Amino acid sequence: MSTTAIAEGRAIMRKYPTGIDGFDEISLGGLPEERLTLVLGSPGSGKTVFALQTLVNNARTAGRPGIFIAFEERSELIVANAASFGWDLPALQREKLFFLDALVPSDIATAGDFDLLGLLSGIAAKAREMGARHVVFDAVDVLLTLLANPDRERQELFRLHEWSVEHGLTCMLTAKTLDQDPLAAMSYSFLPFMVDAVVLLRSRMEDRVALRELRVLKYRGSAFAGNAFPYCIDSTGIEVAGTSQGQSRHPVSQERVSTGIARLDAMLGGGYYRGSSVLLSGSPGTAKTSLAGAFAAAACQREERVLYVSFDEVGEEIVRNLASVAIHLGPYVRAGLLHMHAAQTDDMSADEHLLTIRSLIRQRNPRHLIIDPVSAMLKAGGVVAALGVTQRLVRLAKSSGITVLVTSLLDPTDRSLESTPIHVSTLADTWTHLSYLAQGGERNRALTVVKSRGTKHSNQVRELILSDEGITLADVYMAGGEVLMGTARWEKEAAEQLKATRGRADIERRKRELKSAEVEALARRVAAEHAAEASREDLALLEQEKEVWQRRVAEKQQELKHRRSADCTENGASHSSPESAAE
Repeated sequence: MSTTAIAEGRAIMRKYPTGIDGFDEISLGGLPEERLTLVLGSPGSGKTVFALQTLVNNARTAGRPGIFIAFEERSELIVANAASFGWDLPALQREKLFFLDALVPSDIATAGDFDLLGLLSGIAAKAREMGARHVVFDAVDVLLTLLANPDRERQELFRLHEWSVEHGLTCMLTAKTLDQDPLAAMSYSFLPFMVDAVVLLRSRMEDRVALRELRVLKYRGSAFAGNAFPYCIDSTGIEVAGTSQGQSRHPVSQERVSTGIARLDAMLGGGYYRGSSVLLSGSPGTAKTSLAGAFAAAACQREERVLYVSFDEVGEEIVRNLASVAIHLGPYVRAGLLHMHAAQTDDMSADEHLLTIRSLIRQRNPRHLIIDPVSAMLKAGGVVAALGVTQRLVRLAKSSGITVLVTSLLDPTDRSLESTPIHVSTLADTWTHLSYLAQGGERNRALTVVKSRGTKHSNQVRELILSDEGITLADVYMAGGEVLMGTARWEKEAAEQLKATRGRADIERRKRELKSAEVEALARRVAAEHAAEASREDLALLEQEKEVWQRRVAEKQQELKHRRSADCTENGASHSSPESAAE
């Protein structure tokens, strides 16, 4: 419904708020002033509670006195029954509320000889005395049925309508109806056509779960939300789920919050966006709760409040079990940072669970909300109710800037990742799927990021490892085009390590051989250099000996010449030397 339509609807007609949480949102401000409103409902749907709660809220918050006329049940019983809501009706009865018993005597009812004229005159006088502007006619169908004459019924109803207009009173009528066809089944089916607004309360069974729905069937002169909305009757009265209008726009943050697992943060480019919706899906035992617990612990470490709603498992068990993987939530529970709320799915409908969670959010004002598992809602009203509740929860959380993480249980025989049982995957900003991978006679956990809006995320299938030291993700390991995990991975890694060790040993042996050969070659080179040096030295010696020899030969020749010249006589005669003689 557009904002313009809402604005126009509010401008056309004066309305008064009922104070019933959610209903004023549906009716765009409340019920019409100085007009007739009809509240129809099946037995036990809360018609009387709706009407009385409206009077109480106006008396309390706006100081508007009101009158309650009971045609079917004595007023003291109504007051006694309403004591469980904590409205303190006896205190309001002193000044703000007046109860009038208008049960028709059986003898007059049998004759059908009565009208509303005297009753309405008395009510008008009481209204002037109190300054009351609001009047409830509870179970007016009893009065109309006793008349046993359609013409008389219409006549009295017209009388009531004219009387309310004449005195400027705002009136609410309640009447019973059937669930099958709430209008056609009534003997006074003309009634909805004569009033200005019609509210229908219905109670039905779905998979043995009681569900309540509220719908505004008619509202003259005003726009309204015409769909059926769930409601519940709790310790404070009626509470309606509402339309969540205005929640389509919500704060968008660029800030990241940790998943509690460093390697998963890296896969998501830094973690989840604050205020986003996160889905963890998987078959039983795939560690959905463990990842939810890690997220809660990381948030509490930042001193941010967390509301953890667990279905069919008490909080103490979750705290105990998560301690086995080094996730210790107990201190955070005792410090008030973490509130664990356990709910049984078969105790109430999905809509009642929604309203309970909404109330807890208002009380605790958390930064993060965990629903584990949201798929349990299927047992509390079926797929339609569960999906509607989940949608409203996500919208409610996002409108408040709350990061909401939900887990969803999948059928272990279903190999498809395309949807979850209640199709919550379409609502999630980040979807992480957990599964088993059977290899080598064992089952190992695997994690995949199916989608993460606005995030460049990893597309790898990673092994999820849980130990007494915590939760981590193993590096991707492939062999022959297949991802290996667990023992198969360990065996393959051991074989590869042994092969690598042997390869290193062979390399070391070859290195030693080459080193030895190098040393030998170097030794030979040194020996050769020594031999060459020795040869050079020998050559030098030979050269020296040659020079000595040559010098000696020259000296001998010189000496010989000298000797020959020494044999000459002074008178020029020469004497032969012994050598010459010998020659």
